[in-house]
Amino acid sequence: MTFGESIRTCFSKYVDFNGVASRSEFWWFILFTFIVGLVLNIVDRALGTAPVLYAIFALAVLLPYLAVGARRLHDTGRSGWWWLIVLIPLIGGIVLIVFWVQESKR
Repeated sequence: MTFGESIRTCFSKYVDFNGVASRSEFWWFILFTFIVGLVLNIVDRALGTAPVLYAIFALAVLLPYLAVGARRLHDTGRSGWWWLIVLIPLIGGIVLIVFWVQESKR
């Protein structure tokens, strides 16, 4: 899946927590959100304002981010509820990343 296809797919499945997401779909979307967030943060700092643009973008991509993460977990043979492991400081995030990088089980 290409960069553009990944972003289109993630936004078209805005709140679809069912199904699966390939590794490429997931990681391209994560790269997109990271780059756009970084650019918006720089713009906010250059304008000398609070991170308003970044906050709006972060809220706009929150649900697609959660949905693609859950679909990626489904692709590795896990329940989307594993997202909650991120609530465990440090260790939870590391475990979640390990789950996301694993190969598809389906």
